[in-house]
Amino acid sequence: MANQKQDILSRLADKGEGALTRVAGSQTTARVVESVTGLRERMDDVQKKVRGLDELEKRVAELEKQLADLQKPKAKPKTTRPRSATASAPKSTAPTPKKPSS
Repeated sequence: MANQKQDILSRLADKGEGALTRVAGSQTTARVVESVTGLRERMDDVQKKVRGLDELEKRVAELEKQLADLQKPKAKPKTTRPRSATASAPKSTAPTPKKPSS
């Protein structure tokens, strides 16, 4: 009986090896392996790009903060001194005399 089990196992192993050899040599298997390899390369590229997004998000956040600061209305400094009379008087708009040309 033990000899018969050994014979069945060896026959199964031989059949399995033959099947694996046929599968490994087929065109379909080669195409599947190529597709998986190409997919792995594309996934590596995507991972690199996604890692770069974190840095870009930080830069965008900084730029948004700077833009928000620029858009805020600037408060005019309040003066506690009273204005002088000359500061409130309108400036004259008389034209300056031209120099005579020689």
